[in-house]
Amino acid sequence: MRKSLLLVVVSMLASMLALAGCGSEQGSGSTEKEDKKYVIGATQILEHPSLDAAFKGFKKALEDEGFKEGENVEYDFQNAQNDQSNAQTIANNFVGDKVDLIFANSTPSALSALNATKEIPIVFTSVTDPVGAGLVKALDEPGKNITGTSDTHPEAISNTVNFMIDEIGVKKIGIVYNSGEQNSVVQVEEVKKIAKDKGAEVVTASVATSADVKQAAESLVGRVDAIYMPTDNTVVSAIESLIGIANEKDIPLFAGDLDSMERGAVAASGFNYEDLGYQTGLMAAQILKGEKKPSELDIEYPKDFTLVINKEAAEKQGIEVKEEWSEIGKFLE
Repeated sequence: MRKSLLLVVVSMLASMLALAGCGSEQGSGSTEKEDKKYVIGATQILEHPSLDAAFKGFKKALEDEGFKEGENVEYDFQNAQNDQSNAQTIANNFVGDKVDLIFANSTPSALSALNATKEIPIVFTSVTDPVGAGLVKALDEPGKNITGTSDTHPEAISNTVNFMIDEIGVKKIGIVYNSGEQNSVVQVEEVKKIAKDKGAEVVTASVATSADVKQAAESLVGRVDAIYMPTDNTVVSAIESLIGIANEKDIPLFAGDLDSMERGAVAASGFNYEDLGYQTGLMAAQILKGEKKPSELDIEYPKDFTLVINKEAAEKQGIEVKEEWSEIGKFLE
């Protein structure tokens, strides 16, 4: 009898220990998930104000969503120095390091990331034409592991070009761009289309590096009434050369982004890149939380854009500012 009772007690103790062990394992798994530290590989083709602002907004959104830098998320930021081969090496290294997510800031960076992995989630921004670049099949059909935001609002370019032609009286538009940047080629073609419909002409000057920008701008002097600068990474990084020519020769310079306009261009229809980066960060947060897969998040455009006019730059470049322009845009404060 005592022997049977002893066996029952031993059996009960063993069961309790087993249950305690299960509970301990479950608790350990939960804690492990809560304590996970994420590593985000951030790849950027080069440093300039728009791209830098987008990265700042990206991090701000993730912080607001509970991903605190230095606590549960770490950023491995890499700048490709405007070299495509560097961008590919960076992406390959991220894959080798098994980062949790890749933030690709620019078209070349996004293409390199997609070439490197079909598994690690990629969220891009500052990409002009995601479909034309081959990143996604359609805006509502992102890839298995890639999605993001485009930095071209459907009406932004036409808004600026229409202002140039209708309000400034421009007949010949000069464009300095890198023909090797697919995002720039798309914008140039759009400007040509709009100009043709309004009876204006486009004269282009192509560059390969930022060192070529000044000479390209000088080649347009006497041939154009104004210059339009797309969101071209190579050209934007040397915007001071364009501004110098514009101020010296009274050739109004118009930009494709607000950050460049603030540096000395006359006007731009655009949006805040920090806001666009914030949109992108919210998408990344959903992916990291497991709420969405990249394939379930459509490509997004900037939510807002406006025409901004720089009075000081206009005066330096020979334009008489009209106060009524405040009805179609706003003046830089």
